[in-house]
Amino acid sequence: MSTAITARIAEGVLSIPAADWDACAGTGNPFLTHGFLAALERSGSVGGRSGWQPLPVVVDGPDGRPAAIAPAYGKAHSQGEYVFDHGWADAWGRAGGDYYPKLQVAVPFTPVPGPRLLLRDPAQAPALIAALETLTRQNGLSSAHATFVDPEELPRWQAAGWLMRAGTQFHWENQGYAGFDDFLGALASRKRKAIRKERAAAVEGLKIRHLAGAEITEAHWDAFWAFYQDTGSRKWGQPYLTRPFFPLLSEALGDRVLLILAYRGDRPIAGALNLVGADALYGRYWGAVEEVPFLHFELCYYQAIEAAIARGLRRVEAGAQGEHKLARGYAPVTTWSAHYLPDPNFRRAVAEYLEREREAVVHEQEYLGELTPFRRG
Repeated sequence: MSTAITARIAEGVLSIPAADWDACAGTGNPFLTHGFLAALERSGSVGGRSGWQPLPVVVDGPDGRPAAIAPAYGKAHSQGEYVFDHGWADAWGRAGGDYYPKLQVAVPFTPVPGPRLLLRDPAQAPALIAALETLTRQNGLSSAHATFVDPEELPRWQAAGWLMRAGTQFHWENQGYAGFDDFLGALASRKRKAIRKERAAAVEGLKIRHLAGAEITEAHWDAFWAFYQDTGSRKWGQPYLTRPFFPLLSEALGDRVLLILAYRGDRPIAGALNLVGADALYGRYWGAVEEVPFLHFELCYYQAIEAAIARGLRRVEAGAQGEHKLARGYAPVTTWSAHYLPDPNFRRAVAEYLEREREAVVHEQEYLGELTPFRRG
């Protein structure tokens, strides 16, 4: 005798007890924790007029607690996703349809791979995907998208018939290095000398500080907010996150928040915000109020490598895109997303496009892999 499974849409992450959410999400990936996602809601970074409406989809277990959750959002635009579908939106619009709103299963503003099916009971994965599809169809949405999906989770989406899309990021892998010099020893001589020269130029006259958890004060967040606003206004027109988000993040995640600041005298002039996961350091935001050559590379890439080695972490994920990371020891890796398009003609057209795109990604990564600075043979 089969038991009917009922899914529900919760009124935001805040409506779900933290213990229930984290029982499904785990705590290894800090971006999927209740603390991180709730900080986005509490700070007004999502919800309201942001174009990100929290719609977590929940399948409850026999005990009445969530057995499976999808961190879903209703989207009124395609900003803050880092998997670009503007061409799809244009094509759907030319065909007379409304591409927005759409359903996005993701961590807002965060191109970090991780589970998108948060499962206390893995047997509920098919029911959760089916609930996302039903929500899309019943509300007449053009599409549903699960972006930056953990590769280990891909078979679940493929089994449900979602379309797979490939992309590229650049990650640094820790090969058991004892320190930064040990890492440099794995590089070709010319590349090793270039990095040493670059680092020396970046920090000349500056002091670098690593601050974690309770060491980060409101004064530090004030400084970083100025950095973040400068970068956000240049990249996106306006910052995605609000000022209250940052202390809420510190409160929620504690020592898993790592802020790396550059000081000229007693004045911070640049900073990079990182989160510490179970096996990775995640670089997220960077900014500066003074132009210093190579300081971006120093704070975001080299200091991150040093922090990861010191913590015994397996890798550094320094955000989306950026072929300039290659020369600094970051290698290309494939990222994945999954897409559900109810309209058969639209699906067919996108499927053909994605097949060609995946082939191009493979060829591009083969080429990029030859450009890494590591010694050959």
